[in-house]
Amino acid sequence: MSTAIDTAFAPVTFTEGAVKEIFKLKDQQEISEEFGLRVGVEGGGCAGMNYVLGFDQKKDGDQEFIIDGIKVFMHKAHQMYLLGMQVDWQDGLNARGFTFSNPNAASTCGCGTSFSV
Repeated sequence: MSTAIDTAFAPVTFTEGAVKEIFKLKDQQEISEEFGLRVGVEGGGCAGMNYVLGFDQKKDGDQEFIIDGIKVFMHKAHQMYLLGMQVDWQDGLNARGFTFSNPNAASTCGCGTSFSV
C-alpha cells in the first residue's frame, strides 16, 4: 500500500525542464529508490527564508507526493509557504539552475533562492 499522494493534490509543480534535470541528476548521482526529492524551506538568506531542494530520505512529519514520476518529500509545515509554487530549470547564457516561482512570496532576493512572506 502506497502512502504517496497523487499529483492532483501536490502543493508544487515542476516544468518539463525541471523534471528532465531532476531525473538526470538522480541518474548521475546514482540515487537509490529509498530517496526522494525534498522540497521545503529553511530560515536564512537575504530575504528571510531559503528554498530547500535536494535528495533526501523521508522524515517524521513529511508528506510524500508523486509529481511527474518524481517521489517528493515535503514537511507538512512547509506547504503553506510553497503552495502553488513552480520549480523550473534554466539552462541559458544568463542563468543556469533551478528557479522558483512562488505566489506566496511577498518579496524575493536578486538570486531567487531566498524569499519573504
